[in-house]
Amino acid sequence: MAIRVLIERRMDPENEAALSSLLMRLRSKAMHAKGYISGETLRSLEDPNEYLVISTWNSLDDWRRWEAEKERQEIQSQIDSLLRAPALQRVFVYE
Repeated sequence: MAIRVLIERRMDPENEAALSSLLMRLRSKAMHAKGYISGETLRSLEDPNEYLVISTWNSLDDWRRWEAEKERQEIQSQIDSLLRAPALQRVFVYE
């Protein structure tokens, strides 16, 4: 059953270029992960320091496998260091 993962991130303004680069790198790697369907990165019009990443996966197992990959965790750690607060992550299932 396909799922959607939503990740909200709030960055410090001085980290914009570094965060954008890391998010593109992470998406590029995810595109080759088993079960990846699609992804998009949105930026809030109300608060340009807030990003929303939406990715679609074939299954929760595929997402969890990707989430646990060492390379993803290393990039995620770099992203986390640029944020004002921990990212908010939620997983939704299609009905």
